[in-house]
Amino acid sequence: MKKIDIYIIKKFLGTFFFAIALLILIVVVFDISEKIDEFLEKTASLNEILFDYYLNFIPYFVNLFSYLFTFIAVIFFTSKMASNSEIVAILSSGISFRRFMVPYIISAIFLGLMSFYLANFLIPKTNKKMMVFEKTYLKSPYRNRDRDIHMQISPGTFVYMESYDNRTTTGYKFSLENFRDNRLEYKLLADRITWDSIKGIWTIKNYTIRKIENNEERIIKGKLLDTLLNMHPHEFTFILEDMKTMNFSELRVFIEKERLKGSQLISEYEVEKHKRIAFPFATIILTIIGLSISSRKVRGGIGMHLGVGLGITFGFILFQQVTTVFATRGSMAPWLSVWIPNMIFGVVAVFLYRIAPK
Repeated sequence: MKKIDIYIIKKFLGTFFFAIALLILIVVVFDISEKIDEFLEKTASLNEILFDYYLNFIPYFVNLFSYLFTFIAVIFFTSKMASNSEIVAILSSGISFRRFMVPYIISAIFLGLMSFYLANFLIPKTNKKMMVFEKTYLKSPYRNRDRDIHMQISPGTFVYMESYDNRTTTGYKFSLENFRDNRLEYKLLADRITWDSIKGIWTIKNYTIRKIENNEERIIKGKLLDTLLNMHPHEFTFILEDMKTMNFSELRVFIEKERLKGSQLISEYEVEKHKRIAFPFATIILTIIGLSISSRKVRGGIGMHLGVGLGITFGFILFQQVTTVFATRGSMAPWLSVWIPNMIFGVVAVFLYRIAPK
């Protein structure tokens, strides 16, 4: 049986990496044809295009399509084995279907661990370089257009800005309030607050400070005040794509910080966190479904199996997108929205396994 295990693992992984390599090649060719004018217009060097952009572009797309091509690989080579009566011969020799499935599960676990590593450790590093290239040559400079910005920068300390200009790192109509035991102790109002990148501090202009101590109130006014605050200009230029540059631990620390600030995008961040864990499990589930479907010899052969398999895969992807929207735009718990497709298709996998030819 060890020879059969090695044969199946080689077929599985060989088909997967060959298919994903073809896809990446096609995607890169189409992407170059679409962006060649921008590369030439902004005089990006060949070294930057190849090594700063496309070399870092590949891991992201490998992980993005990994579970889809895992499924296609299983369907393709298992259908071929079934049409050549190889599976019938293996099962007729006394090997159980459960034992026959072992090399598939080993391969799926390997691809699942690879996906987990890519999503949580390697891709954040490659995305940093890729996004620097995109900001330099492909995208217009980001401009913060948020109004009425509220955030909690530490327990009991709240700041407000009517608007923030990230080009000049200046906030307008600024206020800072400090509460203790739900009582206001300190309030600062200012016309402007500007980040001093050399000193690494905030400069507050035309300010009024109101201090309340022992039921007595003091008013302090001034023109300039340099101060340290638990906030940084990059917090006002953060976009959702920036999450892709955070590794496993950085994303979790970031989410806790955003929860303290009272961010309205917590659901988006939580969805991204759970996706990085749920997707590798989807690889194993889709492998079991693909094996159970394609191990039976049918008249349609590979074409029939591929058609059914692609229908199930795209149904999985569609269902995944729909449930994610329920979390980001509705009231569903982010972890549940991400894991529901795995739960439902896990039940489908068990059902198909039970009715697969033994």
